Amino acid sequence: MNEKVPLVSVVVPNYNYARYLDARLTSILNQTFQDFELILLDDASTDNSLEILDKYKNNLHVSHLVVNEQNTGSPFKQWMKGILLAKGEWIWIAEADDLCESTFLETCVEQVQKYSNISVCMTASKYIDENGRILPQEANYWGKNKPAVSACRFPGKAYAEHNMYWNNCVINASGVLFRRSYAINLFDSSFVNMRYSGDWVFWFQMLLQGDMFEIYAQLNKFRQHTAKVSVEGVRLGNRIKEDIDVLFLMEKTFPEMKKYKRRLAHGMIYRKIKKVNDADKRIELSRYLSERLGGKASDLRLFHLNKYLRFICPWLVTIKRDRLKLYDYIW
Repeated sequence: MNEKVPLVSVVVPNYNYARYLDARLTSILNQTFQDFELILLDDASTDNSLEILDKYKNNLHVSHLVVNEQNTGSPFKQWMKGILLAKGEWIWIAEADDLCESTFLETCVEQVQKYSNISVCMTASKYIDENGRILPQEANYWGKNKPAVSACRFPGKAYAEHNMYWNNCVINASGVLFRRSYAINLFDSSFVNMRYSGDWVFWFQMLLQGDMFEIYAQLNKFRQHTAKVSVEGVRLGNRIKEDIDVLFLMEKTFPEMKKYKRRLAHGMIYRKIKKVNDADKRIELSRYLSERLGGKASDLRLFHLNKYLRFICPWLVTIKRDRLKLYDYIW
């Protein structure tokens, strides 16, 4: 007799997050929606993560516990490993250092089953500190202007071109449920070999295949601490090079994109480069931006000028104006 295939596969990629693992796994196992398998991945941790993971290996939800002998150097290799192991129609990458509300899966599953061709279902997030305390900073791309509706569906390709181009709107994988069959198509994607910006590429390419569904309930808790890979990438400036590669991919995908819009995005990158402390690194990144995207210092000046011109030119492209308008897509 064949085993029942779960509707959802929950992938927990871990590296040296032993101090958070018990709380994380408890938050998953206590979900009000229980039709899921749990895939535990460890990327050669050097703390006592394996001791903690071993306590859960016989749980009925756990289908895999895979421990790497050597660290991969990329969190996104672990993402793809989990995606390939998954059996569910939907995947939740529940990062080992984050937390969630008990209704996260129930809420997301209810929504994605209402519509056809949903690729990515994203909930709102809260920031938490190392001790799990809620932080006051706004975690979501819409800032303090929380939508008055509970949820909204957007066409994926339009969302990719007009929202994801400016920045990665999906701040944390832990707040997302996504379709496995679309994710498998990205097996050879460049995101797998990235260290910092692979998630930006991943969500962009997922949205080229299907729609985005946003849920405005704060069901995800995104932990902030200095050990995060993203913090290291920003501090050293290494993430900027990968961000340039992401823009190159996006502009290649949408060749009809207006030059003015591209220059604004290049100006944003230039602004990040100027904040890097290492002078040699700034030179290296400026050269890479020029070679890869044709970016130049005048793009930064245009970016700053755009902030003032928008008041006298209501038709002028700005980041806010280019984003999809919520009221156009409420169904």
